[in-house]
Amino acid sequence: MDSFVSTYVWPAAIMIGQSLLLLVALRCSSPIFRLPTARSGQPCRCAAVERCRSLGSVPVLADLLKFVFKEPVIPAGANKGVFLLAPLVAVTLALATWAVVPLADGWVIANINVGILYIFAISSLEVYGIIMGGWASNSKYPFLGALRSAAQMVSYEVSIGLVIVTVLLCVGSLNLTDIVYAQKDGLGTMVGLPNSFLDWHWLALFPMFVIFFISALAETNRPPFDLPEAESELVAGFMVEYGSTPYMMFMLGEYAAICLMCAMTTILFLGGWLPPVDVWFLNWVPGIIWFVLKASMVFFMFAMVKAFVPRYRYDQLMRLGWKVFLPISLAMVIIVAFVLKIMGWA
Repeated sequence: MDSFVSTYVWPAAIMIGQSLLLLVALRCSSPIFRLPTARSGQPCRCAAVERCRSLGSVPVLADLLKFVFKEPVIPAGANKGVFLLAPLVAVTLALATWAVVPLADGWVIANINVGILYIFAISSLEVYGIIMGGWASNSKYPFLGALRSAAQMVSYEVSIGLVIVTVLLCVGSLNLTDIVYAQKDGLGTMVGLPNSFLDWHWLALFPMFVIFFISALAETNRPPFDLPEAESELVAGFMVEYGSTPYMMFMLGEYAAICLMCAMTTILFLGGWLPPVDVWFLNWVPGIIWFVLKASMVFFMFAMVKAFVPRYRYDQLMRLGWKVFLPISLAMVIIVAFVLKIMGWA
């Protein structure tokens, strides 16, 4: 009995506790991350929030209470089962991807050797929640928004996958922790400099860094690629028929996906939890602090794009993904593999 408890029960209890702690942290961080988005210069969907911007996070807390206590309304012609299941699918898949994301050395729920494949597989399924919600609403605007989102997410997942391939070629591992440790040595150390931010992949793979950042905006339906939720065209896209708690679940899943892309950008290109310079007083700072600061900086960049880049047309969006990013990504995969082989770094 003691061996059963120590082998199965106790590890399962620890994993459940870690999962709950991570989910609570993600839920609590969503209102904080909404602040730079709300202050980025474009009007909010809610007029009350627009008038209360000066109150900081108070409108966000008011929104939370409103969503929790408001009665959900289901359209008469909707498929009720699929209509209510869609936001649950969206938020569950968005939160499940965080199981393999290392926040610091050893701070990961499941440190599996195929973490990249797990994230890519789960994130690819998130489009089903949007499709289910748009179809089950039995309305033309949600259905058009769901079709747009499906095409957009599938298109830019191709570019994201090729970007990840270039990183994997340089690292030689699918483990996210190994990807972070591989950035201790890079272009900076090759020229005799101490370990610093010059060794991170953003410098050696700068074109891929830019493509990954822009593709992450499109993958998460962020401006200027928010065509599935374009207010001027589709009112609110696939979520137009949703309210109260189901709408909040969709928004939670969306922000969890955005935070995941910020974390993946940090891990793949910005050194994860590594300090900017390998000096003793920076090494004293816990790795989780560096990770959160870097991910917050990437999220701030996500929010600032909304302030100064106008929304693309849908044909421009598709052309950028298939005719620009796809050829560049394929060429970079070939170039990186060729350089690694010629230089003997493979």
